[in-house]
Amino acid sequence: MNQLVHSGTVPTLTPTLLYLDDITVSFDGFRALNSLSLSIDEAEMRAIIGPNGAGKTTMMDVITGKTRPNQGTALFAGTHDLTALDEAAIAQLGIGRKFQTPTVFEMHSVEDNILLSLKADRKSFPTLFSRRTPLEKERIDALLERIRLKDHRKRKASELSHGQKQWLEIGMLLAQEPRVLLVDEPAAGMTDQETADTADLLREIAKTRSVIVVEHDMVFVKDLGVKVTCLHEGSVLAEGSLDQVSADERVIEVYLGR
Repeated sequence: MNQLVHSGTVPTLTPTLLYLDDITVSFDGFRALNSLSLSIDEAEMRAIIGPNGAGKTTMMDVITGKTRPNQGTALFAGTHDLTALDEAAIAQLGIGRKFQTPTVFEMHSVEDNILLSLKADRKSFPTLFSRRTPLEKERIDALLERIRLKDHRKRKASELSHGQKQWLEIGMLLAQEPRVLLVDEPAAGMTDQETADTADLLREIAKTRSVIVVEHDMVFVKDLGVKVTCLHEGSVLAEGSLDQVSADERVIEVYLGR
């Protein structure tokens, strides 16, 4: 699917990777999502903010196939109907999700965590005990460099700091070569330096793939410097730069406080 954008007098097409339209999800009469519409372009990073109960988690559940909407359209890459696919099929399409609490193989080394996650058609047991191919070694080295853990490759994942575990899980997702990465509150529990490094990491990732960041830390969102969507009661309340959204009276009233 493409979106028509006017640049000067000549209209151009920008590729829309993820397209949600009129998505509604009800749980026992409560509308967690209420006619939600959202589109994410290729290699775009978007920050999603909003008060608790705004629908942020349910939105990610719909995108990843964990929750089926009662109505609406959810398309990936213009042709794939996400509402008709299960979680495994959606992951295979290239949609990766990182939850707030990092999930890594605690007793394995950082390097082995990445190796186990490499996109390949094989079983995990022989993978750990077989010799790395030159291509695997190259990919692992590049990923460890990207996630700031090259000097920690032999450490057990359990020995890493909270922030480093977050980076490791992001690296494990990147090893699957996703086209879009959903990241839930990556700055939670991090030191100031880890938070700044995480913002840098996500900006680097967004050069080649789409990233959706759900976050409460407005300083972190400002550091990302991306378009912001504020949800409220399951719908889009405001959209634009952080400065624009923060100045919206409705956002101030329901989320930021006066």
